[in-house]
Amino acid sequence: MSELTHLNPEGVAPGNGYSHVVSGPGRWVAISGQVAFDAEGKLVGEGDAGAQAQQVFANLERCLKAAGATFADVVKLNFFVTDVAYLPAIRVARDAYVDTAKPPASTAVQVVALFRPDVLIEVEAYAVV
Repeated sequence: MSELTHLNPEGVAPGNGYSHVVSGPGRWVAISGQVAFDAEGKLVGEGDAGAQAQQVFANLERCLKAAGATFADVVKLNFFVTDVAYLPAIRVARDAYVDTAKPPASTAVQVVALFRPDVLIEVEAYAVV
């Protein structure tokens, strides 16, 4: 597991559930944007941002494991949502996986659409192992 440093620089407003800077030595791992598909490629939680977020984070965990990493190694999460109103439900799912005392850096962006109209959330992750 990486020895990551989580920083919130002086003069920068504190983040709400994220760190402004995360760094550490090790091997870089990039996880492609994950959506709420199960192992058979079927959408989980149609119309339900909370259910989709739970599946997304379960998929991210599987991808991290395949790379020999865990959420403790994640330095950055990028969220793409079709409506920022989904962010509270996403935070609930995220907080079940990340150390909320040392959260990764993150960015959330509202997009006009994702690749399918029934997909509400896509999350990509970067880790240092």
